[in-house]
Amino acid sequence: MELLGVLLTYPLFPYLEQELLRRGCHLLRLYDSPENNHLAFLRANAASIRAVVCDTHVGADAATIDALPCLEIVSTFSVGVDKVDLVKCKERGVKVTNTPDVLTDDVADLAIGLAIAVLRKLPAADRFVRSGAWKRGGYPLTTKFSGKRVGILGLGRIGLAIAQRAEAFNCPISYHSRSKKHHPNYKYYPSALDLASNCDVLVVSCALTDETRLIINRAVIDALGPQGILINIGRGPHVDETELVSALVEGRLGGAGLDVFVNEPDIPEELFQLDNVVMTPHVGSDTVETSKSMANLVIANLEAHVMGWPLLTPVM
Repeated sequence: MELLGVLLTYPLFPYLEQELLRRGCHLLRLYDSPENNHLAFLRANAASIRAVVCDTHVGADAATIDALPCLEIVSTFSVGVDKVDLVKCKERGVKVTNTPDVLTDDVADLAIGLAIAVLRKLPAADRFVRSGAWKRGGYPLTTKFSGKRVGILGLGRIGLAIAQRAEAFNCPISYHSRSKKHHPNYKYYPSALDLASNCDVLVVSCALTDETRLIINRAVIDALGPQGILINIGRGPHVDETELVSALVEGRLGGAGLDVFVNEPDIPEELFQLDNVVMTPHVGSDTVETSKSMANLVIANLEAHVMGWPLLTPVM
């Protein structure tokens, strides 16, 4: 990959940058230029940029792709490709790869962790101990996770891994996906509304598409109800965030565990004071081990492209 011009859209795992440099790539960092000057930076370096490496923070939109006439491949450091303009890539003949499978375990682990944290109010319990309040009395009773009816919205790789983990807690599993899957122990529901009406914990793990944007609306939230818990490890725009906040504040929803938000890192401030909400900063796959595996997959796809070999994880 010597002298391959690679545009990095956002600061990524340092190991990835180090390995690209070690292989002789010429790295151009979009984030080193002022945000209002990004297009000028792209045009000034367009002749040398053949590859874009992006992630869920800053992807490759139509304007970026149009500014890069020599672009051949976009490799996203994520499983989701909603930040890549796939229509424009197809129009231009630009290849696209992602990093599936290697992050499945981490995201599934976090989903279960969030569910337990919300039901057992672990962050609030931690604050209770640290503040010294325990010396003045015991902590209020909470709710267990074991045996809860878990609904999975999107039974793909990550959704299935979540379901398998929840089974270990003796949780009955149901799901809604684009089609019925060959999992006879899991009950299929034909809509998100039907699923929410028949579970205690609803986990959003589907891809973000035009069809799934705002799939968690007021009706779904109300169906989940004041004892129900929403877990979102998918994408922020899956959820009508205004309706979610209202439901949590008004007590129409029991709680929420959120790793993703609509306008990251800007979070509705109303959520900060709620003990029935547990939030993490979009870290579903952010472990050292998985980040290294994702980086290796990005590199392997770039190497395959340069060598003319089949891509390992092609999106298109």
